[in-house]
Amino acid sequence: MELLPANLKRQLLMNNLHRDDDHIPVVKFFLPGTGATWIITDMDPDEDLLFGLCDLGLGEPELGYVNLSELRRVRTRLGLAVERDLHWHTDRPLSAWTSAARAARRILTPE
Repeated sequence: MELLPANLKRQLLMNNLHRDDDHIPVVKFFLPGTGATWIITDMDPDEDLLFGLCDLGLGEPELGYVNLSELRRVRTRLGLAVERDLHWHTDRPLSAWTSAARAARRILTPE
């Protein structure tokens, strides 16, 4: 499975043109068997940086950047790699995801 297909990358790059907007997240990544989850809204065209809500499963989800090439290299002790949630989609903006995650201390679907 390709972690970031061209159609999603295009949308992330387009969102980057209007960085101050409260975008609806485009893609969700997760590391199986852990609490690590990334909900991504945009991508810097000059670097390999993705922006969104990052939760490493430590009870402190935060807005920030993650390097796409690093996500591709991450492995669990069992050798599992970061995956894209193929069935995930949302109509809620990043601010709603962030508020819900901060209240719950982990990424949850905003109500």
